[in-house]
Amino acid sequence: MGSRRAPNTRTGSAGRVLSCPAVSFRRALWLIFLAGLALRAAFLLFEPATFPVGDENVYLTWGTKYLPSARVGLSPFRTHLIFHPPLYPYFIAGLQWLPGGLAVVQWVQVALSALLVPAVGRVGTGAFGERTGLVAAGITAAFPELVWFAPHFWSETVMLFLLWWAFERLLAADATGRTLPAVLAGVLLGLTALTRETVLYFAPLAALWLAWRASHPRARTRGAVFLTAVLLTVAPWTWRNWRVFQTFIPVSTSSGLNLWQGNVDMTREEVYEEYWAAGGRIEEYRYATRKGLEAILARQPWWIFEKFVTVMPRFWGDSQTLIHLRRRAYGERSPAFTWAVSAVVVLPYVAVLGLFAVGLARTPLDRRRALVVGFLFYYVLLHVVAYGFPRYRLPILPAVFIFAAAGWVGWRERTLRPGLGRRALAYALAGALAAALIPGYAENVAHSAFHSARD
Repeated sequence: MGSRRAPNTRTGSAGRVLSCPAVSFRRALWLIFLAGLALRAAFLLFEPATFPVGDENVYLTWGTKYLPSARVGLSPFRTHLIFHPPLYPYFIAGLQWLPGGLAVVQWVQVALSALLVPAVGRVGTGAFGERTGLVAAGITAAFPELVWFAPHFWSETVMLFLLWWAFERLLAADATGRTLPAVLAGVLLGLTALTRETVLYFAPLAALWLAWRASHPRARTRGAVFLTAVLLTVAPWTWRNWRVFQTFIPVSTSSGLNLWQGNVDMTREEVYEEYWAAGGRIEEYRYATRKGLEAILARQPWWIFEKFVTVMPRFWGDSQTLIHLRRRAYGERSPAFTWAVSAVVVLPYVAVLGLFAVGLARTPLDRRRALVVGFLFYYVLLHVVAYGFPRYRLPILPAVFIFAAAGWVGWRERTLRPGLGRRALAYALAGALAAALIPGYAENVAHSAFHSARD
């Protein structure tokens, strides 16, 4: 704790003091960011012609028709937006007015997706060291699924940018003992919650993590400031919901439907038909929440175990890119095209998950690593309880990348010397992930998009 280090050195992931100046790390991170930006820009320019599917249509409708309409005029009080969080529809509505229209939205998303790279690199550096941070940044820059998402009209690209810069500022507040990074972290996490409400309920846990630091003076103050910044960022929309719907809704009402359809033995169509018959938007939310809780109680005592078995293959073992292919959003394509795109998406993902299992099982957890892995497990459990979908795993992919990078660096530097218990844990994690992946990918391979008409 009291040792001093030369100002021109840095510590590697194995705890050694390296003789490279810190500027080398910044230069490397900058180059990785530019590579990620170039890759995303190239994909935007050369992606085959496609059309929006699923929630893309919903976001585009809100962002290009309802919010900018003469009746609404972007006013939050003249729109009934409540099922989805507001930030991404307003993000589209604000940018599509610029010359270039929706192309501007896509280019801004490309930039935000590339800016995720240094955020993950800095979080990885704070948790494991600079080598791990650079490897994590490199994975983020080149990961096919993130590149594919960048020009598409889903909220995850904006959410990832906000979320992981919030974590970067949170770690900075903890490391420096300063209040301003805690404020910025709270604002960014609040904006993330206005993009996807699920992160809002992690804010108290993050505040406790920041406050639980006996060696730092005023740690509790920083935790309180962070949580206050989150709540003040979300509060204007909560107040708007009260004004428009006369009901306390922190952000949106989608959680009720997700809780219900994730726990009831009904088809999606049957759930939606009954949901829409409940009445108005608030009545639908209350009805779905009640039905979801009833379904959970009816499935006790084995409910949580059943959910892990049924949800994990869909959560880990599928991809929005593969769903895009199955829905033939690129038009009628040959099975060779489908197989090629699937290989580009799936093979790196499986390799990263293997390294993630090694990194998570074989590296000791300290305070900062516990924050990253704690968010990962929180998010997985949340979607096990409610509704698991492959697109919903994107917010935790950077955590996967960081521990995968730690596994890779530890293996390369021969610093991973775990005992029998940790080796067994690594094998168990790898086996659980394989058990989740195989059913999902087997279902994909059986789809007609992967076969010719003669098969």
